[in-house]
Amino acid sequence: MVVHFIGAGPGAADLITVRGQSLIASSPVCLYAGSLVPPELLAHCPDGARRVDTARMTLDEITAELVAAHRDGLDVARLSSGDPSLLSAVAEQMRRLDAEGVPYDVTPGVPAFAAAAASLRRELTVPGVAQSVVLTRIAARATPMPEHEDLATLAASGATMVLHLAVQRIAEVVGQLLPRYGADCPAAVVARASRADEVVLRGTLADIAGQVERAGIVRTAVIVVGPALAADQFSDSHLYSADRVRT
Repeated sequence: MVVHFIGAGPGAADLITVRGQSLIASSPVCLYAGSLVPPELLAHCPDGARRVDTARMTLDEITAELVAAHRDGLDVARLSSGDPSLLSAVAEQMRRLDAEGVPYDVTPGVPAFAAAAASLRRELTVPGVAQSVVLTRIAARATPMPEHEDLATLAASGATMVLHLAVQRIAEVVGQLLPRYGADCPAAVVARASRADEVVLRGTLADIAGQVERAGIVRTAVIVVGPALAADQFSDSHLYSADRVRT
């Protein structure tokens, strides 16, 4: 018996990996967050599968379900929105499964920031403009941020910045980023990336907060900030250069 942590992708049901879909189809137990995971994915569950919506469950209650399945000899598809490596609370679940001696593995998924970049039709790393991406959030009502991971510090590099779980406080985000990026820095918000009801807002740090307020976006969105969002005058990558030595 194995608990399969599966990245369910950003929202569109067909953005799950082939491996992830196969594991869902072979697991007689499926745990998923009903508020985040597309219900269409549950159609891949085998007939008679136990389906558990974890949206209102505590970590201990979720762990109890996983341990019970292990004792019954049943594989579990544990679906996480986006990719399990980022802001998924998988680490806490793994720690508890280790303590219980329950085996598990991880199947990656398409993260929300990648889906947002696709919707924006932008590369987040552009030659000579930005070669790094900062993936972060703000504390809000969630776990406090570690020391030295405040936005002002993270913004010092000028890299492309992507913020999850922050759109409700976008005015605060803008206020902290303005000193480093400037009011005319390109900014975007993508809500419900890859879904049929996706909303894409494009602007600058000067106006993006107002756009978000007028659109009424309060959750399931990422904020993207940085010059790469509007770059058009830049050198071609050395990767395909005629001067590059290929062996």
